[in-house]
Amino acid sequence: MFFCEWEIVKKSCWGCGSDDVIKWGFQNDKQRFKCKSCGLLFTWQNKSVKQKNQFVRFERWVLHRHTFEYLSQQSGYSIRTLKSLFHNYLTAAPVLRVYPSEQLHLLIDGTYFSNDICLIVYRDNEIKFTQLYRLSDGEHFTEIKEDLENLLRLGVNIKSITCDGHKAILKAIKYSCTDTIVQRCLVHIQRECRIWLTQRPKSDQGSELLYIVNQLSLINDELTYQHWLKQLYDWHKMHKTYIAEKSFSVTTNRYWFKHKMVRKAFIHLKNALPNMFHFLQDSKIPKSTNGLESFFGHLKSHLLLHRGLTREHRKNFIKWYLYFRNNI
Repeated sequence: MFFCEWEIVKKSCWGCGSDDVIKWGFQNDKQRFKCKSCGLLFTWQNKSVKQKNQFVRFERWVLHRHTFEYLSQQSGYSIRTLKSLFHNYLTAAPVLRVYPSEQLHLLIDGTYFSNDICLIVYRDNEIKFTQLYRLSDGEHFTEIKEDLENLLRLGVNIKSITCDGHKAILKAIKYSCTDTIVQRCLVHIQRECRIWLTQRPKSDQGSELLYIVNQLSLINDELTYQHWLKQLYDWHKMHKTYIAEKSFSVTTNRYWFKHKMVRKAFIHLKNALPNMFHFLQDSKIPKSTNGLESFFGHLKSHLLLHRGLTREHRKNFIKWYLYFRNNI
């Protein structure tokens, strides 16, 4: 026995997306339905309602990791029909609106996907709202500078920016947001220093510096900050000659620093120091970009579930994901 597709499509609420829908009388000779979850009344044979229902399915596919098989079972649409509908949505991208803010504490970070896709996100840390994004092939000074200037033109007052210390981001902030507080991500500083020092440094000086680096995550008030700063100062005073020691390299035919990795870790801390502890004066300033790192992780896991998309559809999937997350 054959059934037409519309005869087996399950009713769902276009308002909340629930499938817990019952019949509720007639209106203008049309069957009316009621959602038991949110109480919304609607008629099914309505083009606008049908489109809203289809959009709800698309949102679930993007945001809630629902597969085509699961959505087909829930909606009654065939997998082929759902793919065709979602293909239409992925050919266009939604418009992301800026949320006006008088004191915006911004997180800026970039992440990379396959096919040379780089996503740069400008996210309001306080309300967890993506103010702006850019899809490019890398983190470039001119593009980031343009994005920050656009945010300022749209009436957003950026009080602080927390970033990982990428040169392009720092340079863009310097030229476009001169009065903005820059907070360096402590997690990134720790991570880079640990890479250079390794988990088991061969020298005592490296082990001592690694211990100081590991204390960064424990700083949460002025007292612990002053204690940590004194540790770093005392280390440098004691090992100043050690990190400045040079040896002759036959390969390059020049003198070079003998303990370059230990020196590199210290110089990294020294250069970042002026912008490492602004969060102690203002608790609303995030001390790391961990919020964005977690956000990127969820996005990548969603995109991995729907692998096989074309490059353009992958980019639009990312845009729809950002759009839906802002509306949560």
